[in-house]
Amino acid sequence: MATEDRYVTLPDADRVPLALARVIPVAVVVVALVVILASGWHRNLSFETLARNRAAIDGFVAAHFSTAVAAFVALEAAVVGLSIPGAVMLSVAAGILFGWWVAALAVVAGATAGATLIFLVARAACGQSAARRAGPRLSRIASGLKADAFSYLLFLRLMPVFPFWLVNLASAVLGVELRTFVIATAIGIIPGTIAFTLVGAGLDSVLRPQGAAYRHCLAAGGHNCRLGFDMHAILTPQVIAALAALGLLALIPVLVRRWRTRLSATQSQS
Repeated sequence: MATEDRYVTLPDADRVPLALARVIPVAVVVVALVVILASGWHRNLSFETLARNRAAIDGFVAAHFSTAVAAFVALEAAVVGLSIPGAVMLSVAAGILFGWWVAALAVVAGATAGATLIFLVARAACGQSAARRAGPRLSRIASGLKADAFSYLLFLRLMPVFPFWLVNLASAVLGVELRTFVIATAIGIIPGTIAFTLVGAGLDSVLRPQGAAYRHCLAAGGHNCRLGFDMHAILTPQVIAALAALGLLALIPVLVRRWRTRLSATQSQS
């Protein structure tokens, strides 16, 4: 009887630290996001901030290039991981500061790290059996996603049909493997990242005179000083069409696999 009681009480004792281990990372992420949004820190992710501090930033990059790139990777990871507005602006700014190819590597590394961190937090919080507990319909979706997880994730990264953070959470809940998630995320964001960093590398000649005018406006005591650049101008129809084409290419393996399955089923019935 004592053995039976010990068998019953041990799992209950282990359940509390297990629950804490799942809740604490989620709580840290939520608190960090609330603090950042409440303090308004995210508003500093703007071209106005870059123009206002351009001389100091350029000096630091020139003197400590590797440290500056590492700091940018950490910032990108935090912004992407916490879903803070400004990720596109950071990609463009990286192209301005580091040149397009170094910027592209830094953005891909930081964004992949941030997405992976949230993926791991969500998977730890929900557990790998969350899809099974949610019901048969979601379980079928999870099974289909697992079968073609790489192609689906690659499509969703190339074509932002759903928000970046939602894809991170859905992948964790539906049981996508970590390796598949990391590889598909890294590859999928490369085309868009290159487009944004190339824009940034070519935008410096435009922003420098505007930055000088912006700083002069601030020095004169102006209250409505703005940089005349529209972020939406980056997403030209050509860029959107190119990303859409790449996204459709990512779905080809899924379509071919389904066609073969249907063909095999038809031949077995005849």
